[in-house]
Amino acid sequence: MVLQARIRAALLVGVLCTIGACGGSGAPSSDATPAAADATLYVIKFPHVVATGTPKGQMAQRFKELAEERFPGRVRVEIYPSGQLMEDTESIEALAFGEVQMIATSVSLYDRLTQKFQVFDLPFLFSDLAAVERFQRSPEGSALLTTLTDSGILGLAFWHNGMKQFSGPRPLIEPNDARGLKFRVMESDIIQAEIEAIGGSPQKMAFGEVFQALQTGTVDAQENTWSNIYSAKFYEVQPYMTESNHGYIGYYVAVNDAFWKSLPDDLRAGLEATLAEVTEWGNARSETINQEDKQRIIDSGRSQVTVLTPEQQAVWQDALRPVWDEFSDRIGRDLVDAALAAAQ
Repeated sequence: MVLQARIRAALLVGVLCTIGACGGSGAPSSDATPAAADATLYVIKFPHVVATGTPKGQMAQRFKELAEERFPGRVRVEIYPSGQLMEDTESIEALAFGEVQMIATSVSLYDRLTQKFQVFDLPFLFSDLAAVERFQRSPEGSALLTTLTDSGILGLAFWHNGMKQFSGPRPLIEPNDARGLKFRVMESDIIQAEIEAIGGSPQKMAFGEVFQALQTGTVDAQENTWSNIYSAKFYEVQPYMTESNHGYIGYYVAVNDAFWKSLPDDLRAGLEATLAEVTEWGNARSETINQEDKQRIIDSGRSQVTVLTPEQQAVWQDALRPVWDEFSDRIGRDLVDAALAAAQ
């Protein structure tokens, strides 16, 4: 695949530089004194595509504040929210190349590098964030963090956003209501198959392009969390919302492996401890943020929100069952079974 080939090229460049085949300055030289090495300022560029008030936006900002407070003069974290620097798909490649040092992109975007992450996109696998967290903390779930080290990408944590909801130009109460609608989806084959299974037309599109696409009719509908729907103002151009909780949006917090290993041991350990603290703080707040934003959407009067009953959800589950049949073997039955066990 194209992304895999470009990342392999990036890793080859890194190897050549390591053996002295390219110029330029990098980390302190081997004969640098400890004092000189300690004086090095490490800059962590951290781009993401959502607003600062979302769960990810708040966690990124808190990580910056705590890291710089605890390691003054040794680390600077530069946050670029709302796609200011690049879109999510670009950031994965940029991380492998070392152009940025940290990202927190949707787990859905890694299916070009590994199909294991597609487990998070199986429709109706997880009923809520607590079920997701049980899987992520299981041996099988936590092992996913190191799945991409061969691509130069090291996972450190999973950050929650929330459960996905549908929105569109008409109420989406049963799967047939989606027939013929053009849905914006992320760059994910399994989400594309999900929309096709309910008779929609999936349109892969970067997050930053969605509002205008909905406004102009380039796409008719979309799926997202309440926090993203509110912060990106999708509710202003989508008259109907369906609380379906049919999927999960979460983020793989990853660093450039070579950069991370180049950090002094004490700094690396301290930043990892800080990130773990931020992860616990932010994940505990994510559901509250989503529910508050749902209420803001309702209070705006711009969109009508319908909550699916368990019986209505069951109809959607039956319609989306072919997606499980198509992708479970690709993901790995053992991994799917582990996720199912954790989700109970």
